[in-house]
Amino acid sequence: MGDALVSIQNLSKRFSPGEPPVLDGIDAEIPMGKIVGLAGPDGSGKTTLIRLIAALLLPTSGSISIAGKSSRSDPEAIHRISGYMPQKFGLYEDLTVQQNLNLYADLRGASETERKETIQRLLGFTGLGPFVKRLAGALSGGMKQKLGLACTLIKKPQLLLLDEPSVGVDPLSRRELWKMVGELLKEGISVLWSSAYLDEAERCDLVLLLDKGKLVYSGPPSELTGRVEGRVFKMETPAGSRRSLLKQVLSSPDVIDGVLQGSALRIVFKSGCPAKEDLTPAAPRFEDAFLDLLGGSPSGISLLAERTEPVETNSHSPVEAKNLVKRFGSFAAVDGISFSVKRGEIFGLLGPNGAGKSTTFKMLSGLLKPTEGSSHVNQYDVQKTPAVARSQIGYMAQKFSLYGLLSVRQNLEFFSGIYNLKNHEQKEAIDQMVQVFSLEPYLERAAESLPLGFKQRLSLACATMHRPPILFLDEPTSGVDPRVRREFWGHINGLVEKGVTVLISTHFMDEAQYCDRIALIYRGKIIRLDTPDALCQAANSHLLEDAFIQLIEDYDRQHPL
Repeated sequence: MGDALVSIQNLSKRFSPGEPPVLDGIDAEIPMGKIVGLAGPDGSGKTTLIRLIAALLLPTSGSISIAGKSSRSDPEAIHRISGYMPQKFGLYEDLTVQQNLNLYADLRGASETERKETIQRLLGFTGLGPFVKRLAGALSGGMKQKLGLACTLIKKPQLLLLDEPSVGVDPLSRRELWKMVGELLKEGISVLWSSAYLDEAERCDLVLLLDKGKLVYSGPPSELTGRVEGRVFKMETPAGSRRSLLKQVLSSPDVIDGVLQGSALRIVFKSGCPAKEDLTPAAPRFEDAFLDLLGGSPSGISLLAERTEPVETNSHSPVEAKNLVKRFGSFAAVDGISFSVKRGEIFGLLGPNGAGKSTTFKMLSGLLKPTEGSSHVNQYDVQKTPAVARSQIGYMAQKFSLYGLLSVRQNLEFFSGIYNLKNHEQKEAIDQMVQVFSLEPYLERAAESLPLGFKQRLSLACATMHRPPILFLDEPTSGVDPRVRREFWGHINGLVEKGVTVLISTHFMDEAQYCDRIALIYRGKIIRLDTPDALCQAANSHLLEDAFIQLIEDYDRQHPL
C-alpha cells in the first residue's frame, strides 16, 4: 500500500530468552484514514502488538515505523502522534470526569485555550457533558469507555490504538462507540481496533488475524468470510431438543462449528452442502471463517458436565425474585423486579450498563441486602438463611473476583475449603478441575498473571467445584475469544442437561440466543420477559442485538424521563 501510515516489518517479540516468541515475523501495514481490526484467540499477541506500535515496548527484532518515525530511535515522536486506549480502564476512578480530562490535558501539554475548546468539544462528542462532576469510578461501563476515548483524544492523534474498547459494554454503547470512531475516520485519523467481538472486526476496512504469535491473515474481512460461502446452514429443531442436538452436531467430523440461534441451530460444515432436507442456507459471517481458519470450535462434550450427577430437587422454580428493590440513597438501582427460573433452565438477564443486572445478582446470592422484596434459592430464603442459600449456588462474578496474588493451586484450595470440601473429597475436586479446564501448566502461576481465557476458566472452576444445583454467571465470557466462549457454553449446556439451573447475564447477543428465556432489564425494571425468538418478533427483527436496541428505544419513547 502506498498510503501506509504504519509499516511493520519482520517484527518479533520475545520476553524471555528460553520462551517461544509472543510475536514471530509479523509483516503488516495500517493505511491512512482507515480502520483496521486486530483479532485472534486469547494469548495470540494482540495487546503486545498494540504496545509495540505505541512504542511502549521495543521489538526483539524487526521494525515499526509510524509516519516515517521509528519506534526504536524516536519513541517520543510516536507518543506525540498516536493515542493509546488500553484494555483495562486506565483512568483515575477517584477523580471526576472533568478532573480526568484536565489531568490528561496537562500530561499532553495542551495550552489553556486549546484545553477549554478541546474538552468542551469532547464532552459534546461523547455525551459526557451532564456528568462532568461524577467520579469516574461511578460511571457505567459504556461511559467509562467514552471517557477513556475522550482522554486519548485530548491531542488529536494521527493513529488511534484501541485495545478491546468494547469489552463489558452493552450493545447500545458499543454502537455509540462505533459511531464516534466513524466520525474520527472522517477527520483522517487511522484506527487500529482490537476486539474479541468478531462482528466488530467484520465492520473494519482491513483485518489482521493473529494466532500463536503469527499473522495468519491480512486483508479485507469479506475475503476471509468468502472461504465458508456455501457451507453455512440453519436447522430448525424440535421443541426441547436443541441442546442435545447441538452436542450431536458438534461431534460430527463434518462440522466446523455449531451454535444455538433461538429455536434453531446454525452450522458450519467442512465442505459443501450436505444432503439433508432440514437445512436452509444461511449468510456466512466473519466469525465462521475465523473458526474455520483456526481449526474449528470445541467438540461440545463437557468433562465438567460428565463429572456432575443429575440434580434432584423438589423445587419447580429453584430461583425466585419477588418485588426486589435496591435503593442507594434516592436512586433505585433495582425497582420492583420479580421473576422465577425453572429447574434446568438458562435464564438470561440482559440490559444496558447500569440497568441493575449485577445488583440483582448480588441480592439473589445474599451479597447485598434488598431495600424491599425477597428472594429464594431452592426454597431457602436468601435474606433469612443466607449461608444455606449460598451453599446451593455457584457464583461467577462480573469482574475477575479470585485472589490475584495467590497461585492457581492456592485459589482452588481456598475456594474448595470455603465450600466445605475436605481431605479426599477436596483433592478429588481440585484434580478434576485441573483436568477439566487444562490448568496443569498454570498451577504455580499467580492468578492475576493468567491470560484472560484461563482467568475465566479458573473462575468457573472455583464456582462449580462443589457441584452446585444452581449457577449464577455474571458476564462469564466477557472479552474472551469465540473458541473459549464456545467451550464455556459447552459446559453450561451440559450442566443444564443434568438439571442444573443457570442465571446468566451477557452483553454478547449471539450467546444470549442460548437462553431459554430472557428478562430485558432497563432503568431497574424488567421491560420484557420472553424467549429470544419472541423478543426478535416483538421488535420485528431477525437479530437479537437489533431487537435489544429497538425495545429499549421504544421504552424510552413510551416512558420519557
